[in-house]
Amino acid sequence: MTEPDLPTLTAEQTAARLGIKLETLYAYVARGRLRRTRGPDGSAFDSLDVERFAASRRSRARTDPTPHGHSDGRPLMVIETDLTLIEDGRLYYRGRDATELAEQEPFERVAHWVLTGVDDVRARFRAQPDAVARARRVTDAMPESATLRDRQQVAVTTFAALDPLRHSLDPATVVAAGEALVAGMVAVLPQSGPAPGAPSGAGSGPEPGARSGAESGPESHTGAAAASGLAADLWSRLTPQPAQPAAVAALNAALVLLIDHDMAVSTLAARAAASARANVYAVVTAGLGALDSLLHGNASAEAARMLARIVSGETPERVVADTVATRRGAVPGFGQVLYPGTDPRARAILGMLAAVDGAEPVLEAAERTTRMLVARTGAHPNVDFALAALTLATGMAADAGEVIFATARSVGWIAHALAEYREQPLRLRPVGRYVERGV
Repeated sequence: MTEPDLPTLTAEQTAARLGIKLETLYAYVARGRLRRTRGPDGSAFDSLDVERFAASRRSRARTDPTPHGHSDGRPLMVIETDLTLIEDGRLYYRGRDATELAEQEPFERVAHWVLTGVDDVRARFRAQPDAVARARRVTDAMPESATLRDRQQVAVTTFAALDPLRHSLDPATVVAAGEALVAGMVAVLPQSGPAPGAPSGAGSGPEPGARSGAESGPESHTGAAAASGLAADLWSRLTPQPAQPAAVAALNAALVLLIDHDMAVSTLAARAAASARANVYAVVTAGLGALDSLLHGNASAEAARMLARIVSGETPERVVADTVATRRGAVPGFGQVLYPGTDPRARAILGMLAAVDGAEPVLEAAERTTRMLVARTGAHPNVDFALAALTLATGMAADAGEVIFATARSVGWIAHALAEYREQPLRLRPVGRYVERGV
């Protein structure tokens, strides 16, 4: 259905959304590539039509390289990596399909393998109890406006200050510190529900820094492994809901699928820091800084707020039009230039949510939104939309997706740092070219 009173964009808003000058915008109008209506206040543009046009421009940028060997607006360099391959609409970690890993293996096993090349079925990440206790004292003093991810960022700095080997670049030392850091990023968060393994109605769970997971032998099924690992620990800190095995498995899958994704902005920041021989804590801090952005790590929170309105009964057309009219950039949760259609990470997470009790209203709203946006704009769901659905269906806060993203991607940043430490120092230090510009 359509609504005649959907908000429209002004010419200035449309040009800003597309990143072009007003002269270029009107040239597109003159050539019939964009439609406008005239009113007493000037030109008005249909917000969803603008999104369709933006998606078509992203598609052309992906398939039509410039003479310089990169697409318009794409990165200025090519960095070789043996970690992640994106090809034919699929995501691979070191040659293995990431969606298959997400559906079959616990996060810590995959993360340890990514960091070391060793497949250890007993892999569990251990936080340092004293470091977590001290970090909690610091984060508890933060203002009420501090988010969970703010707590994680401050905790990383605290962990660094307490590590006498923080400046060591020895691979084994970096891996040990990195795994403890990731476990600590989870352990520092306050409990929201019963701790993993706690009896029904139990209180706040294990002592600060207690290891995620049990000491028992290897697990062969990701649901059982995730229920006793870092995913279950993170679950208890993001939602008060009981830990359904299917829901924890979906969270575990999200963690696996977010470990790495080519040279994203935050990964480039982490590698640049590693190029200057920043230590593992500084590398993660650099990544967290770049991740804290509307067009990267924060997109799932906006997508969750948008999806919540649709679940409550508003139409997708109305909600998306409102969203486009009040922000710059693509509709949150839709569009990923590295895939020709739906992001395979989104497909996997949404598919696993189908087995979660109570997720039906969210999945139905997600399906209606997807149908409308694909038909109107050609944009398909990405992992941020799947994170929005996961957090909304499981009673998590809207910004919980940011915490999931930051926790998982820290492993990827550390893996990239280990690779960068083997390269020539400061090789990622570009040279600026001064250009005279008018004011």
